[in-house]
Amino acid sequence: DMTRKSLFLGKTLSNIEQFGQYPLQVNGFNNLDECLEGAMIEGEIEALHLDQTISSGSERWFSKLPPVLTFELSRFEFNQSLGRPEKIHKKLEFPQIIYMDRYLDKNNEQIHNRREEVKRLKEQLVVLQQKLECYRNYGSGPTKYPLADMLQYVLEFACTKPTSVSPPLYSTSITVFTVFLLISCFSSVGLHSQCQEPGDTGLSDSPTCQQQPPSGQRTPIYKPFTQCRAPMDTPPHPAPHSVTEEELRFVKTCLQRWRTEVEINMNELKASIDRVSQALEGMYSDNSLCQVPYRLHAVLVHEGQASAGHYWAYIYDHANQRWMKYNDVIVSESSWEELVRDSYGGMTNASAYCLMYIDDRLPHLIAEDTDDETGQVMQAMDSLPPILRQYVREDNRWFQQELKEWEDQFCQQPQEELVSPTAAVTSTRAPSKDDPAEPVPQPGAAQEPTGEQEHAFQEEYSRLFELSQEETTPQQDPRLHHALVYFFQNQAPSRVIERTLLEGFTDRNLSFDDRSISIMREARAKLRLIKPEDMDMEEYMQWHDDYSQFRTVFVYLLTGLEQYQHGKVREALNYLNHAYKDNAMLLRRGEKRGMEQSLIAFYRRRCLKEMNDNAATLFRSGEVSDVEEGMIIMNEAVIPCMHLMSRPDMVSQEDLDTMEAVRSHWCSYLGVDLDDSLQEKLGEFLPRVLDCSTEMVVLKDPPTVRSKVPHDLCSRLAAIMESITNTSVVAVK
Repeated sequence: DMTRKSLFLGKTLSNIEQFGQYPLQVNGFNNLDECLEGAMIEGEIEALHLDQTISSGSERWFSKLPPVLTFELSRFEFNQSLGRPEKIHKKLEFPQIIYMDRYLDKNNEQIHNRREEVKRLKEQLVVLQQKLECYRNYGSGPTKYPLADMLQYVLEFACTKPTSVSPPLYSTSITVFTVFLLISCFSSVGLHSQCQEPGDTGLSDSPTCQQQPPSGQRTPIYKPFTQCRAPMDTPPHPAPHSVTEEELRFVKTCLQRWRTEVEINMNELKASIDRVSQALEGMYSDNSLCQVPYRLHAVLVHEGQASAGHYWAYIYDHANQRWMKYNDVIVSESSWEELVRDSYGGMTNASAYCLMYIDDRLPHLIAEDTDDETGQVMQAMDSLPPILRQYVREDNRWFQQELKEWEDQFCQQPQEELVSPTAAVTSTRAPSKDDPAEPVPQPGAAQEPTGEQEHAFQEEYSRLFELSQEETTPQQDPRLHHALVYFFQNQAPSRVIERTLLEGFTDRNLSFDDRSISIMREARAKLRLIKPEDMDMEEYMQWHDDYSQFRTVFVYLLTGLEQYQHGKVREALNYLNHAYKDNAMLLRRGEKRGMEQSLIAFYRRRCLKEMNDNAATLFRSGEVSDVEEGMIIMNEAVIPCMHLMSRPDMVSQEDLDTMEAVRSHWCSYLGVDLDDSLQEKLGEFLPRVLDCSTEMVVLKDPPTVRSKVPHDLCSRLAAIMESITNTSVVAVK
């Protein structure tokens, strides 16, 4: 329940509201506490890390908290100008434990006092930071310098002995006025600023530290690559023409004292800023406001845009103290680091849209008695309300009845048709070098023959084994036809081959007639005879995951080549990048686990060159829209591709030559007289081109592709290779 309090004619009005999922806005906030402040306190508040306040006449406070708190993060908004919804990809942090004391109605008086203190400390922090900035960027001209460094440079000038003596222009002595003139050279205009008057070494309370340059004065633009060097005849170490010992001693005394004063003042300001910042950070973290902890239990994640995407969840396993990732039919162990990477947002198009916290003071919420072998909850039914308990029991009864009817129709076999576990294990073993011509052994005297069904298994086994012996060509890869061909070529364990062969006959879609139905029943009977201790299911799933990734690599390659043939070079480069990266992972586990990298690498280099040429052409045009498009191509296509190519375990000499050509292309512009705007943009991204391995680049995910039909992949491979050979476009359905 929540209590809403409003001010009306100087009186406080309140009413109780109920909520389920509590909505929170994401825009304008950096973490979950700021979101709660903004959503619950509509009066004037001060967030710890925000500069603005929120003004209104009402406040919300929790009067009673539920055992499970569900926060709905509003990451979607409607764009009025475009007339369509859009997703908010802003980064938003949330903790593993959040303390709800500061949002409870019983603490509102204490929290009001602390908010006033937060407001006072933030104002004090702003003043301190402005004073410190005056010392770090001193001067009233367009260029600022650290005041301590300026004083040191003048001292070094005064102490430098001249290398040659020439007649002075005005005076041969150093005076205090000369010192001020030297300091003025560094500040571009003079020693005066709005923070400190000449002769005043104390701190100023003025919040403004800098003056704007005159409106008619143009700020010079620094050109990092084409800036002219100083003339060769300029003395490397300027020095005064003449200075007496008395003058030098007086100047050194003044400059050293002023520099010491500046450093002391800066250190005091830094210490004050640290003290205020620590006070702000600990404003709501003392013991009196840490009595109502809620622990993060689940995070729901969305990846994609407002119109479409993919969902998965992270749920904390309290018994084993680990995070589990639930992604469609796959449940895997995860970590807090992976959850943060996928859920905070700001880096990719994946972010959390719902957070579930549970009261950490109620251990019975997560205390469940489970069976050690099955992991099934044993007493969960007893904790349900009577109505829900009856509903679950009735649903379970209907499910058991449906399962029995299905088994009676498709799975049950006469007792005489069942084979022994030994027959199931030995009937489909992998071929050895001693008997390649007879890959499937005949059952022994102690084994009952299975007749036509066993013959079907042997026939399919022999067909796929012979197919695995065929030579792989650019137009034909036998591994695309069946997973067993892939397993044979990679010497998979016999238990993996056996189970895969049997599961191929259990598909109900193959029940065309009585013969196929009997074969399906026999395969299911054999599978039931394989006990859990006889089969390492993790190893089995890993082999099938490898084959699925192998097929995905082929689809990425084929799609990339088709896009390239139709002139869509940018899309093609993305597919080829993913194909090369995933294929490299397969090849690390075995030579036959992936495909030949040379074809992928060749067309990836070709696409990279074309994309770089397109970006350079747009850049040299000088048109604002073209230049921006060229920068997008470099940042989203060229540089990420070079980042992948520069990995030590994946780079080849051809890739190195291509990257060097790209770098040389852009470095050739250093000697060209470019506009200031182009020169600035070149200075921004050229270092990333020269050394793209120092940054973290995330590839754009390619669209989802289908790879379920083997003959479709084979025909597409043959068609695209013919198209490449004949340099003509071939359309493949």
